[in-house]
Amino acid sequence: MGTPEFAVPSLDILYTAGYKIVGVITSVDKMGGRGRKTILESAVKKYAISKGLKVLQPTNLKNKDFLAELQALKADVQIVVAFRMLPVAVWDMPPLGTYNLHGSLLPKYRGAAPINWAIMNGDNQTGVTSFKLKHEIDTGLILLQKSMKIYQDETATQLHDRMKYIGADIILETVRRIELENIDLKEQSQETVSHAPKLNRDNTEIDFNKTVGQVYNHIRGLSEYPCAWLSIDEKRTKVYYCRKEMGSVNHSIGKVVTDNKSYIKLTCSDGYIHIDELQMAGKKRMNTSALLNGYNIKDAKIESY
Repeated sequence: MGTPEFAVPSLDILYTAGYKIVGVITSVDKMGGRGRKTILESAVKKYAISKGLKVLQPTNLKNKDFLAELQALKADVQIVVAFRMLPVAVWDMPPLGTYNLHGSLLPKYRGAAPINWAIMNGDNQTGVTSFKLKHEIDTGLILLQKSMKIYQDETATQLHDRMKYIGADIILETVRRIELENIDLKEQSQETVSHAPKLNRDNTEIDFNKTVGQVYNHIRGLSEYPCAWLSIDEKRTKVYYCRKEMGSVNHSIGKVVTDNKSYIKLTCSDGYIHIDELQMAGKKRMNTSALLNGYNIKDAKIESY
């Protein structure tokens, strides 16, 4: 059970290892592209079809027809990677249980965006966890965990792309342990619980009252999706990549500083953030010099050297 690209390596490693995959459950197709006239299939669906696997795309996980079809597959175990919250009728169905892959070292970062929040909070380590599902989200008994380093300048996208393969290894080992009945499940410690809430407009906005380091972590923790943002000329502007400049500041905190030729920097409490790549509302994603080649920022401190 999975939808995005993050889940494909886990499906692939089980398929390649020779396990009988009786069904793949993924999201329904969506309309997108220019004029929303193109059918967009999930990455998991595309992979499953390429291997001739049976695909189910329920709109409602509690639908009686879907539950009957799922039951008819007679799965011994269900593996969930980046899908959605399951009702008890689904996760309690297989005799050997349902196991989920989570992108953190649980109980740290329970919730929807563990990869992002680990970087946004400046952590230098994270990991993956496989656990047996129960009703309360991300609270199940832990089977396996593997830690991994977060590099100093790594973005959420880069960490995501490394983690999906480490996660796949954990999924393969999880299924092997289940098959061999070599299962030692552990309770999650309640003393170290933290949360990774869903990302939204409010918690992705850049707060310039924070330090350069904190703003830098915030931006790379949201790169390349959904992106940290600020307002420039009253236009919402996404920031993809940036650099730090530590030191004393000569401008008020939160001020956008530019020469309107080659650079844009943002004033923090202890230095500046230089924007390298951005997307202003109504414009394409581009590097800073390309934007300034055809656009003069008005609501900024203009510097010339």
